[in-house]
Amino acid sequence: MLLLDEIGELGTDEQAMLLRAVEEKRFRPVGSDREAASDFQLVAATSRDLGAACRRGFFREDLLARISLWTFRLPPLRERLEDIEPNVIFELDRICGETGRRVTMSSEAMDRFLAFASSAQAPWPGNFRDLGAAVRRMATLARGGRIDAAVVEEEIGRLRLSWAAPAAAGEDDLLERALPGGARGLDPFDAVQLSHVLSVCAASRSLSDAGRALFAVSREKKRNVNDADRLRKYLARFGLAFEGLRI
Repeated sequence: MLLLDEIGELGTDEQAMLLRAVEEKRFRPVGSDREAASDFQLVAATSRDLGAACRRGFFREDLLARISLWTFRLPPLRERLEDIEPNVIFELDRICGETGRRVTMSSEAMDRFLAFASSAQAPWPGNFRDLGAAVRRMATLARGGRIDAAVVEEEIGRLRLSWAAPAAAGEDDLLERALPGGARGLDPFDAVQLSHVLSVCAASRSLSDAGRALFAVSREKKRNVNDADRLRKYLARFGLAFEGLRI
């Protein structure tokens, strides 16, 4: 049994080697001038949309056809909100075991953190790695081993800043990749707005996720909510589709 994590990160040469190993059960070990044989079963994992990667020439269609016999989707953390609280408790217990220092969280602090963590403001792009890091930072900064509301507010601000930073740094690159003329063909107002929308789409796993993050406030005022349709129509104004914004 061979498990390959993040298979979408393989280069084209490595994809060709893997395809031959899957089809012919033969490969050349690193540093060897002789081929070896292995009758293995392959389990592959990825956080990328391999279909979109194929359409953009980043992933081989023939390899995808061979490895996608059975496909299982593991929902990201933002779609498993019921898992946040038990994992916060688990991480605190683990930190206590590692450090020998007892750390607890006040009920007010827990309520505030869970309200933010389960809202549309928290995309959790790193899933449980992000959550674990947040809990560890709060535990480290907790005075007297007690995480209070002030520590939580500080961490919320830190998370918001870290999630927003990539969008601010790469606005021009996002527009250049999405549009032939980049920002040059847009009014400044549209360029600023579209660059933010593109950054959210690039960090989201689905059109619905991106829509929920972008329309978190206005959606509460609507009787019938269809965030995905609103976002789809907005992107269509610029000749764009969500599926082509991520690889």
